[in-house]
Amino acid sequence: MDHVVDQHAIIDGHRVAHGVHGAGEPVVLVHGTPSSSYIWRNVVPRLVDAGYRAHVFDLLGYGLSERPRDPAVDTSITGQVAVLEGLLDLWGLETFHLVAHDIGGGVAQRFGVRSAERLRTLTLIDVVSFDSYPSERTRQQMADGLEVLAKKPDDEHREHFREWLLSTHSDPSGFDPEALRIYVDIISGPIGQPSLFQHQVAHYDPVHTMEISDRLDTLGRVPVQLIWGADDTWQVIDHAHRLQQAIPGSALHVIEQCGHFAPEERPAEVAAALREFLGAHRG
Repeated sequence: MDHVVDQHAIIDGHRVAHGVHGAGEPVVLVHGTPSSSYIWRNVVPRLVDAGYRAHVFDLLGYGLSERPRDPAVDTSITGQVAVLEGLLDLWGLETFHLVAHDIGGGVAQRFGVRSAERLRTLTLIDVVSFDSYPSERTRQQMADGLEVLAKKPDDEHREHFREWLLSTHSDPSGFDPEALRIYVDIISGPIGQPSLFQHQVAHYDPVHTMEISDRLDTLGRVPVQLIWGADDTWQVIDHAHRLQQAIPGSALHVIEQCGHFAPEERPAEVAAALREFLGAHRG
């Protein structure tokens, strides 16, 4: 399975790529940055085999979804909550299991504190929270001006983000070369490169998670699991412990020899943790 999205829908006037796989209890998976639903390609089949219906999509401005030309279109964490809600209506899902990675976890947190009654379970994988992002390196790049980065020569841009993506793995040599090429391609070229900075990097603002940080205890109304790479250098393990303390009753599952892109680097272990957790709360 390559790209897991094979359909498009108009959500709030914008084209959003999505896909539905399997049959059974619904599981919605939300990716992060700088990636797309492609990161779930080795997790989805394992969920389907366990009897779940997996719903995936590319965030607005990401992957195979529309890259809005108008900079006023909100593709921030907050803006993406409306995209998620529109897809839930399209899919006819009132309640579901929610799984989220990276900034997708910020989307999930904002959705969850407002609509906890719709969640059967919540799994957060190496997610942003509180003021845990962006990194100092990214902060400096943002301060220097994203317009400069958006216009860098293609080869320089690709090399920079190839190196950046390699840092998501505990062992960079284990990053599948073809997958790495696809991740870089999605955020490169005449559309991908400027879109990366307009729709993703420009919105790396912790205001979206800080606004709801005093309400995270609301998520304790549902079963919550945190999955974290022990060697995550983007969202270090200390952030996992802080988030766990803020969500009553939440469990933390640490994957050894794993970096920030857990669904990419350790899909079998991520899927196993999901299947065990979802299975304990099935029906």
